[in-house]
Amino acid sequence: MTGEQKESIHQMRAEKFSYSQIAASLGISLNTVKSYCRRNGLQGNLSQTAKGDDTVCQQCGKRLYQKQKQKPKKFCSDECRHAWWKDHQDQLHKKAVYVLTCAHCGTSFQSYGNKKRKYCSHACYIKDRFGEENAS
Repeated sequence: MTGEQKESIHQMRAEKFSYSQIAASLGISLNTVKSYCRRNGLQGNLSQTAKGDDTVCQQCGKRLYQKQKQKPKKFCSDECRHAWWKDHQDQLHKKAVYVLTCAHCGTSFQSYGNKKRKYCSHACYIKDRFGEENAS
């Protein structure tokens, strides 16, 4: 593939041409166009790239490419998503928070997403399960 063809592919993808349209106009294989676009970050439907704050990862600032007919991405990876959730607990809208009482020590605790939980901690489970009492 020549440098002129590479430049043409970049320009045509920016103008929202499909892979098949690019391949036909440049006279090269469809798979060659797809491979080149994938290696250079030109894949997907570029007409649906997000504008404004949605174009970068909320955690690390890395550029995001949005795909058509998919929910817009907010994070570049699971690691960034988990880190953001950990740092921004106050901004999460948790709907399944249950206030329960520990079967061993009787203290009140919160459980997210599991209303059948019986113990506030693993230590209470072990003490209740194997009959060990608190030393206090």
